[in-house]
Amino acid sequence: MRRSIKTADDLSWLLQHTNAFQGGQVTDLHIHKRRLFDEASGREIVSGTVVTAHIQYELAVHGYDRFYAVTRYAKLTMTGATDFSVFEQDGADCSVIGVMHAELSDGHLQFWFDPRGELYVICDEAELEEVSRPGEHRPLRRGMREWTFQADAGEDPAVAWLLDRLDGAGIPCVWRASKPSSHPSVRWEGHLTPVGRDGSMQAAGITVQAYGPLDGCGSGFGITLRTTDPHDDATERLLMALADLIARHFTGICLAGSHLIERDEWLADHRDGRRPALQKPA
Repeated sequence: MRRSIKTADDLSWLLQHTNAFQGGQVTDLHIHKRRLFDEASGREIVSGTVVTAHIQYELAVHGYDRFYAVTRYAKLTMTGATDFSVFEQDGADCSVIGVMHAELSDGHLQFWFDPRGELYVICDEAELEEVSRPGEHRPLRRGMREWTFQADAGEDPAVAWLLDRLDGAGIPCVWRASKPSSHPSVRWEGHLTPVGRDGSMQAAGITVQAYGPLDGCGSGFGITLRTTDPHDDATERLLMALADLIARHFTGICLAGSHLIERDEWLADHRDGRRPALQKPA
């Protein structure tokens, strides 16, 4: 899901949609100064500043007859920043968001990410990119790695479709379905385990969960891959092959750990053999 933030109405939507990121956390913050070479002075001059915040937060969303948990990973890109501050001292941690305040003043967007203003940005416009997935009722096990793909549109692939293509890629697997999830958006989930020619299990495998649109955003689907042993060669090969398969056949956004990555960027990195890191969730 992507949306430009330029007007007061856009800001109202952002605050309502995210619940002002209440209780969230800034997992990464990037500041990029764009520079141009000035021929008259023979020096480089700053032509603009972009501040990008990666934010993870939880929501309780009403669906059907009850509330259910949604975990969101957002990338808020603030362009044309004319003033910003990242101020931490005496053990303070401005990455934890109590609540975000925002307003439009004199044509500029102003964001305060905590009540004390230790992290704020004034900019010309912003863009929100976001991936949502069902919230976790249990804590992730130590060492677990995750990769999520959120498609812009279309229906989620069937398990048989994944198995056929993995078999064609030389990674035959067996599928074991899990007990149906209580989360209303989850369509199917289970465990994929690679097998050898003799039928023996080759690795611990990965857990796969497919789910539909969450909290009214978008019309596509999401797929999350999880493994507790990403350093095992057979498991890593399966994980990367499945991630590559999904990204090549559908359009959307990839989420590696807590980092949003454009689909084309993921495919380019994978094709070049750099293998984007499947980072441990925050």
